[in-house]
Amino acid sequence: MPNRVADEIAALPEPRGPLRRPCADLSRRVRLLSPLLDHLPASSASSSSPLADALEAARDLLRKTRDGSKIDQAMRFDAFLDEFASVNSQIHLALDALPYSTFDMPQELQEQVVLVHSQFKRASTRTDPPDSQLSKDLAWALSDKPTDPALLNRISDKLQLHTMADMKNESIALHNMVISTAGEPDGCVEHMSSLLKKLKDCVVTDDTANDALASRSASIKHRSPIIPDEFRCPISLELMQDPVIVSSGQTYERSCIQKWLDSGHKTCPKTQQPLSHTSLTPNFVLKSLIAQWCEANGIELPKNKQNSRDKKVAKSSDYDHAGLVSLMNRLRSGNQDEQRAAAGEIRLLAKRNVNNRICIAEAGAIPLLVNLLSSSDPRTQEHAVTALLNLSIHENNKASIVDSHAIPKIVEVLKSGSMEARENAAATLFSLSVVDENKVTIGAAGAIPPLINLLCDGTPRGKKDAATAIFNLCIYQGNKVRAVKAGVVIHLMNFLVDPTGGMIDEALSLLSILAGNPEGKVVIAQSEPIPPLVEVIKTGSPRNRENAAAILWLLCSADAEQKFAAKAAGAEDALKELSETGTDRAKRKASSILELMRQENEA
Repeated sequence: MPNRVADEIAALPEPRGPLRRPCADLSRRVRLLSPLLDHLPASSASSSSPLADALEAARDLLRKTRDGSKIDQAMRFDAFLDEFASVNSQIHLALDALPYSTFDMPQELQEQVVLVHSQFKRASTRTDPPDSQLSKDLAWALSDKPTDPALLNRISDKLQLHTMADMKNESIALHNMVISTAGEPDGCVEHMSSLLKKLKDCVVTDDTANDALASRSASIKHRSPIIPDEFRCPISLELMQDPVIVSSGQTYERSCIQKWLDSGHKTCPKTQQPLSHTSLTPNFVLKSLIAQWCEANGIELPKNKQNSRDKKVAKSSDYDHAGLVSLMNRLRSGNQDEQRAAAGEIRLLAKRNVNNRICIAEAGAIPLLVNLLSSSDPRTQEHAVTALLNLSIHENNKASIVDSHAIPKIVEVLKSGSMEARENAAATLFSLSVVDENKVTIGAAGAIPPLINLLCDGTPRGKKDAATAIFNLCIYQGNKVRAVKAGVVIHLMNFLVDPTGGMIDEALSLLSILAGNPEGKVVIAQSEPIPPLVEVIKTGSPRNRENAAAILWLLCSADAEQKFAAKAAGAEDALKELSETGTDRAKRKASSILELMRQENEA
């Protein structure tokens, strides 16, 4: 939901590093949007709306900048600015499509949203000038020329790398970058690692580990230096020549860990943690540091051939190619435990970011997950339907899910799955129904009756997921008829009569759309709707008063008995007050009903 994502952005710490200004500007604009998010209709407040996707992209970019390498951000400053411009543009376009001028908000808030909207529009085009001094300093520091300490101090100030703690965090960020991208074969990581070493040398410290990495004079070349522990393979305890990372995050010499895996082991030797996959990721940062240490100590390190298979990775996802292939194989296996675990991993990966959703779909996960919707294991079924929900957030994946004949199986989960599976099945159907042609397919597959069942007996979250899905499906006229015939009206009226269930907003939204259908209008009129509708007009929220007036107008304009019932319930005074103080739409509906009553009196 947009509100939750905005709260996560607001909770992020103050930005640091070369991108602190665009980070701070983006965070500030999102915080200014927060009041608008409280007034979003259900269709715009869903987790798959354009605004939700845009805010999620903003959050992911801010987290990536917070946790990422400051040296990398400085070296690729222009590329990062383009990413910020793209995210600002995405939010700007989402706001363009949002009719917030019609929302029931105070005038001051409307003006604030208009202002922030214009700020996002301006920010969608890059205007920040490059930091020419930083660019010059970086170019000099990365060259083979002698580096002035004053220049390194300027870089440290710009990157906000002042202490050994900062340097350690930067080293971790570079390490994580290697894990997520499998390194940079063009030597970019080595350059960053070299610059980090120069910056470390400028920091006064008594840290003995730093001394071990410092340049040695030629006079100690003939000694037998002590190998730092972090450069030793945990298996052989020898200096690593070709360090690689396993899925647990530990680093080993390639030949040693490969023998371990070839022997049939499926755990990390150091931590005993089960390995989620057996692909090996080169640790280019550590390899570069080892090479520097060897050069300083006069040690010749033999060169190993690179395993080209491990260079081929899905750079934009959290898993490399081999890792994704491993996940797909586990989904295909007949082992229920393996399938459950793999579906759970994909569920989490697909939730994390858009790149993961793209890579997982391209790896062929969608048909395999659809097959698991029929699993006899409830947890596997929950993971599968939730993974499909998270994958469906990416627009292109919606068609792939539907083409894999997922809708009938999702409906079956909605009918007979666990409560969590039913809730997420409802949310998945809502996400897919954003595409108009899918509304017809989902309705024809029999989704509306089980959605109504969830509306009645679900958890508070499940009821809201069901109501949102039904509302979106009922934009198509044929589904309105299906919903009315399935008895949805009586349940919605119960929510009106007993507002303590917290579903009055959703009930009124649904009734307002069903009342526009002739069959829906008849059934609503038969359920004695006037007293609760008049009560809402008297005491409800602005949005609910508006919807109640719209329903009352549709009933009164078609049925004289409803006009008499409205008068008897004391609607006139409430409508007069609404015509003066309500939203623009509420004022129009109230005035129209009062005019109907006036004409009736004159007749």
